[in-house]
Amino acid sequence: MTTTALAQQVRVLAAPGHRHDEILTPAALDFVGTLVEAFEPRRRDLLKERHRQALRLASGAPLGFPMVTAAVRADPGWRVAPPAPGLADRRVEITGPPDRRTAVDALTSGAQVWTADFEDATAPRWDNVVGGQLTLLDAVGQRLGLTPSEGVATVVVRPRGWHLDEEHLEFGGRPVPAALVDFGLYFFHCARRQIDAGRGPYFCLPKLENRYEARLWNDVFVLAQGLLGIPRGTVRATVPVETITAAFEMEEILYELREHGAGLGAGRSDYLFSLIRTFGHRTDFLLPDRARVTPTAPFLRACADLLVRTCHRRGAHAVGRLSARVPGGGPAADEAASGAVRLEKEREAEDGFDGSRVAHPAMVPVCRDAFDRVLGDRPHQLDRTRDDVEVTPTELLSVRRTSGPPTPDGVRTAVAVTLRYYAAWLRGEGAVVLDGLMADAATAETARVQLWQWLRHRVVDRETVTRLLADELAALGATYPWAPVDDIRALFERTALAQELPRFFTPDAYARHLVRQA
Repeated sequence: MTTTALAQQVRVLAAPGHRHDEILTPAALDFVGTLVEAFEPRRRDLLKERHRQALRLASGAPLGFPMVTAAVRADPGWRVAPPAPGLADRRVEITGPPDRRTAVDALTSGAQVWTADFEDATAPRWDNVVGGQLTLLDAVGQRLGLTPSEGVATVVVRPRGWHLDEEHLEFGGRPVPAALVDFGLYFFHCARRQIDAGRGPYFCLPKLENRYEARLWNDVFVLAQGLLGIPRGTVRATVPVETITAAFEMEEILYELREHGAGLGAGRSDYLFSLIRTFGHRTDFLLPDRARVTPTAPFLRACADLLVRTCHRRGAHAVGRLSARVPGGGPAADEAASGAVRLEKEREAEDGFDGSRVAHPAMVPVCRDAFDRVLGDRPHQLDRTRDDVEVTPTELLSVRRTSGPPTPDGVRTAVAVTLRYYAAWLRGEGAVVLDGLMADAATAETARVQLWQWLRHRVVDRETVTRLLADELAALGATYPWAPVDDIRALFERTALAQELPRFFTPDAYARHLVRQA
């Protein structure tokens, strides 16, 4: 590796753990430090711009397609890079945390792609962060006990978002950006190995809010490839559209990443979370129970149609929403879960998506069958350009047609899901099954911002939520006597009941509870 000399080094503030020395080598830490030195000032500026944009939208500024990039959208000539090895057929993708058991199950599930999720599906305890990197290193090095075959899924890594810090590592007296930790350690140790295995270093970029954040990632890719002597354009990146502002810049995001672009993905939990976080102060954006906001809601349909049209116009894959349903509730419940997943995936395949995502191996055959019926032997349907689609800003924001107050059961469910997920997250679990659904951080984020929105608009009174909080905490403590009930209550009160809505629950909770935990 060729790097410039660093005036400072990345310092590890956590105690060493089993095999940590295989990941936290001096060369790997220097590589991460080079990325931080090059890009941390820009990241900080972009986070400030997020705040300014939030204030503008809260004060009534309109949200629309940017006028300054109209030429990019109008230019029919540009395309993203062609599909990379292992990413031409993406009809089934499975997502989960990068722990060893999940990796084995996902890689052998029959899915074409496994997304190893450091963002929403991983509680960022230090042993989880480094352990996830060890899992990926072992997967690439064929040390998971799997027989190499054509059936093993392609690995895609989802690093943490730009808004998060990794406080177990320090550079220049500051915590290191978590995104650069997850990306940098994986890229340093595994990029060349993936290329030698006939694949490549592929990524899923979470929670981007605009084209500038995509441009930053593209520049990270360019520098990282140069430092390790890897041909420029080897990296591929998929961007799930998980924020309402990104929905208005789909083409621009693909344009910024075009030499490394692989596609866009449809979001749901994160997308609803962003929508409420951005417009939760407005009565015309009042959403009912999350279960009643289905993919057929007009504003979600508009986003999905625009996503497929945008991707196929630019030669990129369009990947459907993550289905969180899991088996385990008995034959009747399992059949109902499979039926619901089948219906959703059939709809996506018919709408032009090239594949979709599931959270459990049992749903892989269901998703594959739905896409097989439409794709047949074709790896994708990029030729279906959806020229019939014209989506306006009004349609992307047409939440009023879905709006309404919550049901009593919906309020209780939101309280219960938030508390139960917080309990799991605090004990180091980022993906847990709750009520037949795989819950992750985005699930909890959506539940807690919905509670905040309902309280703000007084469609739910504070006394009701306080009573439900006491009831659910009592039930949680009775079921799990070891649960830190006081910490869970305090976290809930800070993130769901505060007058000002925190943008994310994870940074504060991480700093208070997970820093320097083993």
